[in-house]
Amino acid sequence: MTVHQIGIRQLVEFLLRTGDLSPITSSENTPQEGSRIHRKLQKRRPDSYQSEVSLKTSFQYLEDEYIVEGRADGIDYQDSTVLIEEIKTSDLEFQSVPESTIQLYWAQAKVYAYILMEKDALDDIRLQLTYVQTPDEKITTKFKSYTKDEATSFFNDLVAEYKAWIKLRRELNKQRIKSAKALRFPFTNYRPGQHQLAVNVYKTIMLEKHLFIEAPTGTGKTISTLFPAIKSMGESLISRIFYFTAKQSTRHVAENTISLMAKNGLTLKSITLTAKDKITFQEERDVPPEKNPYMVGYYDRVRPAIKDIISNENQITKQTIEKYAEKHKVDPFEYSLDVSLFCDIIICDYNYLFDPQVHLQRFFSVPDKENCFLVDEVHNLVQRSREMYSAALKLSPIKPLIDTLSKQKEANKKIIKKLESLKRAFKRYSKEAGETVSRQIAQTAPIDNFNKTLGDLIAEIHEWLANQKPSPTVDLVVDYYLQCRSYYLISQFYDETYRTRVIVDEDHHDIIFRQFCMDPSKQLKESLNLGRAAILFSATLSPISYYQRVLGDEADSLPMISTSSFPQQNCQVIIANNINTLYANRGKSIQPICETIFTLVSQKKGHYMIFFPSMNYLDAVLSEFSTIYPEIKTVRQKSTMDNFARQQFLDEFRQTPEQTKVGFALLGGIFSEGIDLKNDQLIGVGIVSVGLPGMNAESDLIRDYFDSINGEGFSFAYQLPGFNNVSQAAGRVIRTNTDKGVIVLMDRRFNQTRYRKIFPKHWANIQVSNNPKQLENQLQNFWKQFRN
Repeated sequence: MTVHQIGIRQLVEFLLRTGDLSPITSSENTPQEGSRIHRKLQKRRPDSYQSEVSLKTSFQYLEDEYIVEGRADGIDYQDSTVLIEEIKTSDLEFQSVPESTIQLYWAQAKVYAYILMEKDALDDIRLQLTYVQTPDEKITTKFKSYTKDEATSFFNDLVAEYKAWIKLRRELNKQRIKSAKALRFPFTNYRPGQHQLAVNVYKTIMLEKHLFIEAPTGTGKTISTLFPAIKSMGESLISRIFYFTAKQSTRHVAENTISLMAKNGLTLKSITLTAKDKITFQEERDVPPEKNPYMVGYYDRVRPAIKDIISNENQITKQTIEKYAEKHKVDPFEYSLDVSLFCDIIICDYNYLFDPQVHLQRFFSVPDKENCFLVDEVHNLVQRSREMYSAALKLSPIKPLIDTLSKQKEANKKIIKKLESLKRAFKRYSKEAGETVSRQIAQTAPIDNFNKTLGDLIAEIHEWLANQKPSPTVDLVVDYYLQCRSYYLISQFYDETYRTRVIVDEDHHDIIFRQFCMDPSKQLKESLNLGRAAILFSATLSPISYYQRVLGDEADSLPMISTSSFPQQNCQVIIANNINTLYANRGKSIQPICETIFTLVSQKKGHYMIFFPSMNYLDAVLSEFSTIYPEIKTVRQKSTMDNFARQQFLDEFRQTPEQTKVGFALLGGIFSEGIDLKNDQLIGVGIVSVGLPGMNAESDLIRDYFDSINGEGFSFAYQLPGFNNVSQAAGRVIRTNTDKGVIVLMDRRFNQTRYRKIFPKHWANIQVSNNPKQLENQLQNFWKQFRN
């Protein structure tokens, strides 16, 4: 017999939530604030009152035991009767809380009442709902009398309804475990290095560790991580896999891999979560929640909608969600989150685990050893995570807001007063920055008084919003309110890894406060520890020790550099040692770069790409190159390109190469990673410069911070992020086992030890050329070996 725990609150909310889906009714209270108010009220109660009383009961079903448990906020054993108190806190006025939410509060108290009456043989009981509106702590108290017959009937009805969901979940679990156990690797043979990769992933899950993997393109990272993770499901080590990605294209690869395994007998439920703005129906856009047909009555329709899709679909994509959401008239984004509770594999963006503002509470509020995390293209997480834990706020929106709100000055006087206070705080705490030459400062300490003023404004706006009808004014307030909330939330994480930047932007007559997180490794570690194990992988993770440090900094994380599956002789790396791309020498470097590009593309007809560190540098070289070699067709990346323009650019390379074609693109840009040009679609790449990011204030802060920590500030802030862009661009050349191509590194710094020592291990064939003639000979020798 297996024992399962069911939280009383979760049970009640899942089965009894009704009514509309409305973001307006959410509360800004933190769990800490709620706990403080609970303790304050509980201390005021008489001696006969017991606080935080654990209550539980159980029932058996399908040979398993289900323990229903929770904590009553308070039980008062009075002379004549027993009272159960349920305390709720929110910044909404009591009359603004929807009746459906009030009924959920009472339902939670009713379950506590049933358990207590069964335990103490009571015939009746008194229920008390104490509602506290923050921040003023205005208290509303309601009472109900409740008999044992009423409680028994209520609880039995709950259990009867929940049993149908237990049966469904049990069938899904049995199906997952059985098919995962029977699953075989979907290919006849493993590629070189692939079997060891899969073994290490399985062992990592078994040992509850975090594994960092550099696996070159073509290793088959997706199948090599998903397959062993699914096999661990067959051994009941885990029950849910989260596959985190940074790009939509990577999500499609994961979906296709699951489809492949499904054709080989795998039967489980997978879902791809899509960003809210990408899946919202057109009819919902710009429609207020109270008039949105997909939100009004959402909770009355969502449970049948969940049962429908789970009973009929295995692989749930964006299109599948949209189909069933339309059928049941439910909001597709929220529906996808609710459906995910019944899925075994969840494919989604990094944000859902790592970003504190998008964090999936339903999965990641507490650690769960049933979950396993697969994090793809994890090199992207370094910069992404810094932004997740940073936030900026501008002064400029305040004046237009005050002007708009002043049209009804009396009604809006409280919110106007708080906005004026924040405006003064901006000016007061930016005075020092305004007196510097650079018009900006970065300080170690947070600006606590500014943050307090901001918190007061947030509380005032939230209370104001609860009483407003939709209007352009409300939209303006909400826009700034969300920015304020974001900034305030990040202030809760502020520690020695942060700097507060204050910038006086005279060009735009603005003041900007920015809380900048230089090292979010602690937060990433906490997120990764919410699951049993984490596998973090990418084609470019050199040096792997750097990524272990910045993506968790755990002493016991495991590194793995996978063997390349490509024949080493198929790729030639050449360092053009005669090219100096230092900023002071850029003008003089243009002609030798043009010569090097011409030499590269002249040895074999085909498609090539040249990557540059800036658009100005690209334009200067392209102009000179087109003048000297007008016979060579060139294609240029533009500074802004929509999806159609991007596709047009790539289509130039997907045609059969009837003539030599050279693409000019940005290093670290949209064409330097994530594109897949196979076979003869791309046979050579040139990379101009070592990819160092331009010197800037925030990279300098990172440099100084890591210099103080480990003496590797320049490496962490500039060299390694830049080199990752180089590695990604170089990875565009060899995409399959039969691909053949060359990589020319156009910067003499690549020949320095500090760069040679961080080259990926699969760059096995490395040569150095000192002039175009030597480069020509090296390229001819490389291509000669493949002539029939």
